[in-house]
Amino acid sequence: MGSRTIGVSVAVPEPYGSLLQRRRAGFGDRAAYAIPSHVTLLPPTEADEDLLPEFARHLAAVAEGGRAFPLRLSGTGTFRPLTPVVFVTLAEGAPDCARLQERVRSGPVSRELDFPYHPHVTVAHGIAPEALDRAQCELAAFSAAWTVTGFALYQQDAGGVWHTLREFPFGRPPGAPAALPHQYGTRPGADAGGRLS
Repeated sequence: MGSRTIGVSVAVPEPYGSLLQRRRAGFGDRAAYAIPSHVTLLPPTEADEDLLPEFARHLAAVAEGGRAFPLRLSGTGTFRPLTPVVFVTLAEGAPDCARLQERVRSGPVSRELDFPYHPHVTVAHGIAPEALDRAQCELAAFSAAWTVTGFALYQQDAGGVWHTLREFPFGRPPGAPAALPHQYGTRPGADAGGRLS
């Protein structure tokens, strides 16, 4: 079998997701409409296709044991000069995302991170320094808040566009007690026939 480039993330809901994509495009970032606005849990990773059903079962187990949590975006930051990225900052929900990404990366598709995990929403990447400055300044007052109720598995196509393969809703509402750990593959009906579509 071949391989796919996949990723796992928390989507930024509407109307904020599209708004940030439009702003990203307005700063001159050509990738704006290829990448839905998101908080990364598993960065772009090459994975063998034959591992994807097992990985989907792992993600379903992670989601089943997960709990909804509040997330709030406020203000901007940058990874410059290390990388030419401007992002919207997580003012609330960062520790929850950090715990979640550790669980996501603990399964059959694992990935060592190039840098320490820092949850954020990218709004400009790889563009001219003055455009990065403008993005950081113009979105400094941006804010949004919602309750995260799950995450999604994405795949990048040959044209570089990311598409949702499957969504994984959390199994518990906000404030619910922690669930016991799930063993891989023990949740019947984890997906439609155990396959990715």
